[in-house]
Amino acid sequence: MRTIGQVLKEARVRKRYSLLHLEELTKIKKDFIENLEKENWTYLPEYPVLIGFAKNISKFLEIDERGSVALLRRDYPPKKLSINPKPDVSDKFVWSPKLTFLLGAAVVIAGVLGYLGFQYVRFVSPPPLEVTRPREEEVVKERNLKVVGKTSSDATVKVNNQPVLVSDEGEFVAEIEIFEGTREIEVRAISRAGKETVVKRKIKPELN
Repeated sequence: MRTIGQVLKEARVRKRYSLLHLEELTKIKKDFIENLEKENWTYLPEYPVLIGFAKNISKFLEIDERGSVALLRRDYPPKKLSINPKPDVSDKFVWSPKLTFLLGAAVVIAGVLGYLGFQYVRFVSPPPLEVTRPREEEVVKERNLKVVGKTSSDATVKVNNQPVLVSDEGEFVAEIEIFEGTREIEVRAISRAGKETVVKRKIKPELN
């Protein structure tokens, strides 16, 4: 009396299929096919999965599927036998709601950490400072000189140690009195952390 393993192996040999070729056709791992042919039940999945294996293999070997299932039902051992409960039939990736939640949480955390890092670097760094007027070595003929520039909106600005108002856009305009002995304009921007940026402009007073 032939068993399910013998029937499947004889049909495969008759078709001249290797285990690897049959694996490619059926998408069933060749180890499972070989163990089914040898009836090594310990290394095979549970009975409902084996039924699908038997039908699939029989289809590609062109033998009677019902007959193969009947032989499998007869030859399959009692359930008390320890059998691999989780066969590695497919490596297909499945996207789950849990994975979506975890990915979303990771993105939010990364965004928060990035924002906090940016704010920290900004806090401990000297503020930017740009002075557009006066230019270096500019000849000044008026006693009142306008000093124009831009910095961070939260920085404190002093021109020759005189406090200057800073707009919400970080722009500032200061008007200081120039004397014959004034040779330099010093603009100082100070951050909330006490970091300073200093720009100095040499001028040439030619007052009337």
